[in-house]
Amino acid sequence: MTPPVAADATRAQALAALRELVGRPDAEFHDGQYEAIEALVDGRRRALVVQRTGWGKSAVYFVATSLLRRRGGGPTVLVSPLLALMRDQIAAAERAGVRAVAINSTNPHEWDDVLRRLDADEVDVLLVSPERLNNPSFREQQLPALVRRIGLLVVDEAHCISDWGHDFRPDYRRLRDLIAQIPSDVPVLATTATANSRVVADVAEQLGGTDVLTIRGPLARASLRLGVLRLPDSITRLAWLLSHIDDLPGSGIIYTLTVAAAVDSARLLRERGHVVRAYTGQTDPDEREESEALLKRNGVKALVATSALGMGFDKPDLGFVVHLGAPSSPVAYYQQVGRAGRASESADVLLLPGNEDPAIWHYFATASMPDEERARRVISELSDAPVSTPALEARVDIRRTPLELLLKVLDVDGAVRRVQGGWVATGEPWEYDAERYERIAAEREAEQQHMIDFELTDGCRMEFLQRSLDDETAKPCGRCDNCAGAWYPRDLAEGAADSAAGALDRVGVPIEPRRAWPTGADRLGVPVKGRIAPSEQAGEGRALARLTDLGWGGTLRELFAAGSPDAPVSPQVLAACVRVLAEWGWPERPVAVVSVPSRARPVLVDSLARGLADVGRLPYLGALAPLGGGPTGQPGGNSAFRLAGVWERFAADGLDVPPGGVLLVDDQADSRWTLTIAARVLRDAGATEVLPFVLALRG
Repeated sequence: MTPPVAADATRAQALAALRELVGRPDAEFHDGQYEAIEALVDGRRRALVVQRTGWGKSAVYFVATSLLRRRGGGPTVLVSPLLALMRDQIAAAERAGVRAVAINSTNPHEWDDVLRRLDADEVDVLLVSPERLNNPSFREQQLPALVRRIGLLVVDEAHCISDWGHDFRPDYRRLRDLIAQIPSDVPVLATTATANSRVVADVAEQLGGTDVLTIRGPLARASLRLGVLRLPDSITRLAWLLSHIDDLPGSGIIYTLTVAAAVDSARLLRERGHVVRAYTGQTDPDEREESEALLKRNGVKALVATSALGMGFDKPDLGFVVHLGAPSSPVAYYQQVGRAGRASESADVLLLPGNEDPAIWHYFATASMPDEERARRVISELSDAPVSTPALEARVDIRRTPLELLLKVLDVDGAVRRVQGGWVATGEPWEYDAERYERIAAEREAEQQHMIDFELTDGCRMEFLQRSLDDETAKPCGRCDNCAGAWYPRDLAEGAADSAAGALDRVGVPIEPRRAWPTGADRLGVPVKGRIAPSEQAGEGRALARLTDLGWGGTLRELFAAGSPDAPVSPQVLAACVRVLAEWGWPERPVAVVSVPSRARPVLVDSLARGLADVGRLPYLGALAPLGGGPTGQPGGNSAFRLAGVWERFAADGLDVPPGGVLLVDDQADSRWTLTIAARVLRDAGATEVLPFVLALRG
């Protein structure tokens, strides 16, 4: 048992380190902070801290690191999921005199210096991403030495470990193996702001035993004023935002469910004079960092963001969070609204749910679940000779992003392993855990219904969120719209609905032409590689809209929904397509129209091509002839397989193709290989330019 003097000394040292960290000589510990530090430093225990955003979880591990290093401990390894979080954590560590460095995908030029400083014991905290733990060189060359010297392991955003967490990541499951490797007297800390009892139990088990100290605090934040405003459609939601964004306090975050919605909403707000930026997973990393900095210093009214702006973003005085569309669970919602009101007396949180939300939830939920047939296909293509991801992509009909996710899952399951040069099969038996994935799918469906219940409840909204996270202190907040009445206006400014409708009625999305053949096509019997000859290329095309767009995307999603009939194009859709052509600005007007033979919607495609030809007073030459039964394959899949499915499947037989530009009409564009090969056929038949046009651009 630690003598009282030692315990007093630990507390005094810890308090001094805390005050240095926060820069306040009068700072005191929050309830639970010192208990966690003492457990790590004096007890060398494993601890799980579940506390609301802004409580000070980072203070626990930075203060503990400071004390452990003074006692001769090795460096802390902090597993952190987001680059934005790493930047904030390094800055916080410097304030406390803790030397922190990061190894991640954005700073490879610094890795040699980081490793040199580690060897010289000049690093107190090493921040790494969970993905880095499986980088072959890091895993085999640096990690063993770190495991021998590690003084503290910290797993931040630990709900990512759990299948049941709202943001489960396969790479996090490797932490169980890392925890098993480190000596039993090395303390381990896991932290999260969002974990219900199921997730807490799961994470505690993966920390390695029953003797895990769990510190849970109340999740309610008195500063937050929650509300839900149900509006009839996306036009009205955007019109409300146009009308009232300046009424919202300070600067904040406007969350959307899709990249297209973030980009479109930000563009509309900017066009109406509001200083906002879009922030998504597709935003350039340097631009993301710049946008974060602008928001922190109130240089923008808002970032219009997907969930890419989430865990770890730290702006204590964030004034508001608005959601255009609801996250798929109350837990995920709490994670995002927890960004607001951390160091202010009040912050406004408003949810504007959409009728399309459940369809978007379903898409993302199913996209992240591994498929048994695909998994076995990947395993069968691997041996003990390394295969790179691009080479493997050319062997299996799976696109790069889902392939990489599946490889991570199989790696964690022990069926494959990442090595220098690519991936190998381990030879270990692998069984698809159907029961587990069925349980996860059922839980996610239940969470989605719970989110709908949150929207519809007439009880306290904060209490509802607390109960969703099994917070035993849940009670009415007295501030939300159900407790105190609607605090938000419902009116729309004059002209706002028209502006929103005009923005959503915007048509025309460029379709970039393919310029190069995909790697591995020759292995599938397609004798091409390298650049596509300019004389065979399509020109830049147009789509009416993306399927994910806020405006015409909804119409197109209904048009292409499973089970919808193949019917002639409607006058409204045809009129919108004519507007696309009128605004195209092509260098040379086309002289004829040709369509792609459609397997799924021949009536729709033929009527669209004829309609455009009639309006443009152009000859409709008909459809290309399908060869060998026509194209094969389905939407999705990787480039090499999509190309193989359309290679030598079209001919211009019977079409009198004139010299000049040809408008090539199809229903949808996905991989763009159908348009590429159809254009190649038409160019070979005499067209000097081929301009693809489709109704919908997928993705």
